[in-house]
Amino acid sequence: TINDETVELVQPYFEMEDYTLQHGKKVCGNVAGLLSWTQAMVVFYGVNREVLPLKANLAKQEGRLKIANAEKDKAQAELDEKQAELDKVQAKFDAAMKEKMDLENDAEMCKRKMQAASALIDGLSGEKVRWTQQSKEFKSQIKRLVGDILLCTGFLSYCGPFNQDFRNLLIKDLWETELRAHKIPFSDDLNLISMLVDQPTISEWNLQGLPGDQLSIQNGIIVTKASRYPLLVDPQTQGKAWVINKEQDNELQVNSV
Repeated sequence: TINDETVELVQPYFEMEDYTLQHGKKVCGNVAGLLSWTQAMVVFYGVNREVLPLKANLAKQEGRLKIANAEKDKAQAELDEKQAELDKVQAKFDAAMKEKMDLENDAEMCKRKMQAASALIDGLSGEKVRWTQQSKEFKSQIKRLVGDILLCTGFLSYCGPFNQDFRNLLIKDLWETELRAHKIPFSDDLNLISMLVDQPTISEWNLQGLPGDQLSIQNGIIVTKASRYPLLVDPQTQGKAWVINKEQDNELQVNSV
């Protein structure tokens, strides 16, 4: 029942100096209580006058919030439905794109294979002449193989003790003449070294101390491939140093004479 008029009527009393709780207690306890109650009611009225519109507005906003939440839930349900449809469509799209990529990859691979096959066919057509020539050369090599092997085995068996000049005399002047006399084919430009040893082995021998001249390489071949014990005429001890280095892992024993 308190209103603005009531507050206005009691306001002059609040401005009096003796309208306080302390002065009221001096007069009477009940007066002090009544004085304190009137002040509290005015303060409550002022506060309540501001709070009531806020409460009304709160109730109004809560109603709006309830409506908004309902609309939000409805919209969320529609969104979930559309999202499910989108997921299905996206899955179909991803599957179609994967199939497309697979087809493109297969087409590209097929294209590369066709290009490689075309290049191979072109290359093979160009190699036909060379292969024909090589085939003829292989047949010729096979025919000369017996004579070449005779020269190589003769070299390994009998040329060890001799110098380079006498080895050439044996091979070129004597043995090749005998082969021609008996009509045994052989290679005129036979290279004994390339026939009996490969280049990596020669390089390994060089690292072990064997000189790189033709005579030394031939001696290395005789030492490693001949079935007889080799005789090394080695005034400069290069052969001895090479043998020691080559056989050091095999616990070679050396006797000095």
